[in-house]
Amino acid sequence: MHWIALRWLPPEATDMPMPPMPSDEALGWWALQFTPRVAWVDEALLLEVSACERLWGGRLGLMRQIASLNPAPVRVQQAQGATCLIALARLRMFARGEQPPPDVPSNLPLDTLSAARDHLDVLAHLGCRTWGDVAALPRGGLTRRFGKELRTALDAAYGLRPESHRWLTLPDVFEQKLELPALAEGAPELMWSANRLLSALQIWLRVRQRGARALELQWTLDLKRLNGVNLPPHQHITVRTAEATQDMAHLRRLISEKLALTTLAAPASWLRLRSLETDPWTGASASFLPEDNRKGDRLHEMVERLSARLGPQQVLVPVAQADHRPERTQAWQPALQSKGRVKTDKPVAASPSQPDAIYPAWLLPEPLRLDMDGERPCYRGPLRRLIGPQRIEAGWWGGVVDGGRPAVRDYYVAESPEAGLVWIFRERPATSFASDEVRWYLQGLYA
Repeated sequence: MHWIALRWLPPEATDMPMPPMPSDEALGWWALQFTPRVAWVDEALLLEVSACERLWGGRLGLMRQIASLNPAPVRVQQAQGATCLIALARLRMFARGEQPPPDVPSNLPLDTLSAARDHLDVLAHLGCRTWGDVAALPRGGLTRRFGKELRTALDAAYGLRPESHRWLTLPDVFEQKLELPALAEGAPELMWSANRLLSALQIWLRVRQRGARALELQWTLDLKRLNGVNLPPHQHITVRTAEATQDMAHLRRLISEKLALTTLAAPASWLRLRSLETDPWTGASASFLPEDNRKGDRLHEMVERLSARLGPQQVLVPVAQADHRPERTQAWQPALQSKGRVKTDKPVAASPSQPDAIYPAWLLPEPLRLDMDGERPCYRGPLRRLIGPQRIEAGWWGGVVDGGRPAVRDYYVAESPEAGLVWIFRERPATSFASDEVRWYLQGLYA
């Protein structure tokens, strides 16, 4: 067996703000990408890599990968050993600036063995300074005097008995919470602490090979009542993306925009991040052609960011409707809710027979009823019909109706003395027996 012990050094004092350190749980998840055998032992993270080190190009290649993929904002310290206790002891010596002795484990200092720390003074009076000195003592007397834990640890360190560890595993759903260093009264304080949770989320997504689709950020209110009003125990925001993503910069911007529009009912003391929806992550394939690898945000990322900043009802997209009438051929829906079509039980009608090239550039939101000069419609003067009629019927399949009657229209391109070319239609009775008067409407204007 071969073990690697990892320890993250604390950041040095600097004037520049440091990113928040990932939690111990997140660091354990990160190590699972190198080997499935990962465990916390005291202050260090231990990896058993004998079965998988060749996949990383040998031990030296694996050590380089661990150093280069370090998720923390500070450097990682490493040590190796044939057993986990030897690797841990060498790591502790490196942390003190000492070099391990050549004869390992017999010449390792006794204070590097966790099981011996409670008995260092007594063992020192017996002349024991190293692991080998204690291992040379009679087994029976050592066990009766110091308990079986010390003898068991030495046997495991020398490889005389198997080691037992509780291996780390990844949860199926990401959920982490942390206590805020100080009560948060606004979005900036919450966002600073949320960065630590997002760092853990990124590690979880990469190891699970998933992409985030929906996240929930929840904070616990520190007060139960404010100004005589009962407060809820929690507040939360939900962030959704159109596509699965592992881009923490995009998720960070979305959360920041949402928080900026949220008012905290009271100061917050705890923060929790939870994944609501995730999809399998296939990764992104880059092209060798420079023009295919465009820089900047993708369209759906820009739409999601604007929707979070301005509100979903302020960022709309057109969606086709099953209707022949020009003013109803499309509807506007929030971009985050639209899937490219409107869900409807109505049958989809065939496309209008009128070519799109005849449609004017500007359609009115609703047709404008025209005044009549005898039998001639008027819009800034009497209109002269140039092209038409082009008949459009809507509602005959039983879905779209106006007041229970199908719509029957004859469209014309007409000329106005002041407005120029316009698009008008005459609304005809639905049946030959109807007695409704014929009405003229303005539908659109030509540029």
